[in-house]
Amino acid sequence: MIQPADIREWRDQDVVDEQGRKIGVLEAIYVATATDEPAMATVRTGLPTRHRLVFVPVDDAVVGPGYVKVSYARSLVKKAPSLGIDDVLPAEQEGAIFQHYGKTYQSGPGGGRQLARR
Repeated sequence: MIQPADIREWRDQDVVDEQGRKIGVLEAIYVATATDEPAMATVRTGLPTRHRLVFVPVDDAVVGPGYVKVSYARSLVKKAPSLGIDDVLPAEQEGAIFQHYGKTYQSGPGGGRQLARR
């Protein structure tokens, strides 16, 4: 699990799947608004002129020298809901990310966002 104090240190590190295959580069961490614990990461993928950000849960992530290993297959992550590099995640699209990974989605405190970018 990525600890909140380590978030800045691991940006721009390679993100690899459970078999060590590179998925992309860690762009940002999204925390759960209810707990302030890391919940998702955005991973920069694609060609240099056509990057996009895909979401992947970091609940079982392992951090190593120069990489962050997630417990999801590269093929699943690459098909996850995505954003353009400069886009902001709309609140109404948060549920689709959780559904893609078979996770339960509940809106944040007071019916607001569940995810906040760090």
